Order: sequence, then C-alpha cells, then structure tokens
Amino acid sequence: MTNKNGARVIRGIAAVALGALTLGAAHAAEKVKVGLMLPYTGTYAALGNAITNGFKQYVAEHDGMLGGRAVEYFVVDDESDPAKATENASKLVKRDEVDVLVGTVHSGVAMAMAKVARDTKTLLIVPNAGADELTGPLCAPNVFRTSFTNWQPAYGMGKVAAERGHKNVVTLTWKYAAGEQAVGGFKEAFEKAGGKVAKELYLPFPNVEFQAYLTEIANLKPDAVFVFFAGAGAAKFVRDYDAAGLKKLVPLYASGFLTDGTLDAMGGAGEGLLTALHYADGLTNAKDTAFRTRYATTYRMQPDVYAVQGYDAAQLLRAGLDAVKGGKLDQPAMIKAMEVARIDSPRGAFTLSKAHNPVQDIYLRKAEGRDNKLVGVAEKALADPARGCRM
Repeated sequence: MTNKNGARVIRGIAAVALGALTLGAAHAAEKVKVGLMLPYTGTYAALGNAITNGFKQYVAEHDGMLGGRAVEYFVVDDESDPAKATENASKLVKRDEVDVLVGTVHSGVAMAMAKVARDTKTLLIVPNAGADELTGPLCAPNVFRTSFTNWQPAYGMGKVAAERGHKNVVTLTWKYAAGEQAVGGFKEAFEKAGGKVAKELYLPFPNVEFQAYLTEIANLKPDAVFVFFAGAGAAKFVRDYDAAGLKKLVPLYASGFLTDGTLDAMGGAGEGLLTALHYADGLTNAKDTAFRTRYATTYRMQPDVYAVQGYDAAQLLRAGLDAVKGGKLDQPAMIKAMEVARIDSPRGAFTLSKAHNPVQDIYLRKAEGRDNKLVGVAEKALADPARGCRM
C-alpha cells in the first residue's frame, strides 16, 4: 500500500509539474503580432527605418516583451504609394493576422490604412503621418497616433512668425494632404495674429525641381517663406534655396521635418534655420538622455523625431497590452487603457486627446551643425482641434 500510495503521490506530483510546465510554455508562447507598414525605399526610407529602430529599441529595453508577450514582426515596404496601401494593409491583417498595424509616414497611405483598420476592427497606431483626418473625420476607437497632426507644429510656427514681426508670407509645399494641412495650420495662426499669406505655392509630390518656385518667391519679395518638406526632398530644397541666394534675403521657416534627419545632407545650407516641432535636441529630461544614449550605441547614429515617434508607438502598445496581461487580447480593454495612458516620451510626457492624438509641447528649434537646438516653447500642451471627429 505504501509503495502504491507513494507511486500515486509521485505520479500526482509529476502531473502537476507537467501541467505547470505546459501552462508556462503556453504563456511563453503567447505573442503579439505587429505589422510594421512603413517606407523602406524612396524619399522617406530614412524615416521608415528610424521609426522601426525606435519601436524595436523600446521592445528591446523590455527583453523583447510587451505586456508579457513576445513581439513578432511582419514587415511591409509601403513605398509611400497610396495605390498599394489597401492591398498591403489587407495582407498584414488577413494573411498574417497581425494584432496591430503600425504605420506610416505618407499621409495618403496612412488614410488607406485607417480605412482597412476601421473595416476589419484592427488596432492601428500611426507613428508619423500627420493627416488631420486620422484624428478628425476618420477618427475611430481603434485608431491612435503617437506623432502629431500636420496642423500642430505648423500652427506653432505661424505664431512664432507673427511674433517675429513678419506681415507678408509666401508658402511652398508638395501638393498633398500633409503639405496642404501644414500650410492651413500656419496660415490660421499667422493670420489670427494679423499677418497675411500672400500666395500659396504647390508642386506635385515627390517633385524636387524647385527652381521655378524659387524664382517666383524672389519676384514676390515676401517678408518670409514657410515650407513643408521632409526627407531627401527637404535637403534638396534647402540647398537650392541657399544656392539661389534667398536664404540671406528672405527668412525661411518650416515645420521641423524640414531639418529633422536631413541636416547632414544639406551640407551646411540648413545652418541657422528656425523650425517648430514636438521634439528638439537639447531637451533636459532624463528619459530623453537615456533614449539618445541607447539609440546611439545601438544604431551608431543620433535619433530624430521619427525614432521618438516609433519608440512611443511601442510604449502606447505596451500600455494596452499591460491591461490584458496574461489573458486574451481584449481590444476594448486595450483601447480603454491606451486612451488614459501617460506616455513618458523623450519629447516630454504627453497624454492623448479624446480623438487619440498627442497633447504636447511644440518647440522652437534652431539648426546648429547636426542638431536642431532647443530655443524655446512655441506652444505649450497644444491639442489639435480634431475638427470632424465624432468620438
């Protein structure tokens, strides 16, 4: 009897142990599938890579886990092509069965992604594209943004331009949503303060033949020029603006994407430019110091605003996953947690508006060498008006 009872006890212990191991293995096997849909070729390639680096850095800081789950990546190069956006996003959702879409840079692509996310009820985190519609008319409970609206930094720059005494400004940008909305934000603040946008100039995206527009600016003789460009096109514009002799004659202002990640490519032409953005070099918070140190060590380069936005996309996702830790991916619970999250960002802590867009400081920066040095705060805790959002 003793031997039989002992055997039963041993078998019982073994069964419990095996069950615990099986349960542990099940938990260990739990993953969150992240679909990174970003540009890895073309004019925005550097931006897509920086966002990816930032996202993966945050995950690496937490041993490859978010909310107790291993992160599995599915990566698509969206090529900044809106015509391919619906198909690319649909493949990630239907073929790869991702839990969350993360993308993108180009506003037109992001709006197509948002439609797929809304139709399939897939969680979407936008780590860059500033299309006002994403947290305006297209807002949805499952759509979040960790970057900005095109309106926000441009509105801050419009206020600064007016404060600097300019009365007559010409604007120039690509003819697409991001550029048009940035001009709208600048114009709203600038004209509210008594200035006048004399002429709005546009060229097709991603055209970088600027000479005819520079000639027109020279003929118009405005007090200042406001532009919205990013990536390789931004670097070429600033070089061309300087080469045309305009930099010395007509002050140039911009949303900060003009000089973020592009100063090296400008070859000194960007020196001294003033821009407005939700990130700057020279912030003194401890989070930024630690972020920059680790990023430089890992990637052998300095981070920019795109890396910060990717980093914060991972932070926001973790806030949602922490709410369902060890359980099923209950999307309503995740959304509720993400809505009230306070993100400890390198840019400075921020919260989300009712429309799921950051409420954040907009900094005035000055290009010095390879840095966009902090000059001051153009607008404190600026919330986008989220016009058209019905949430």
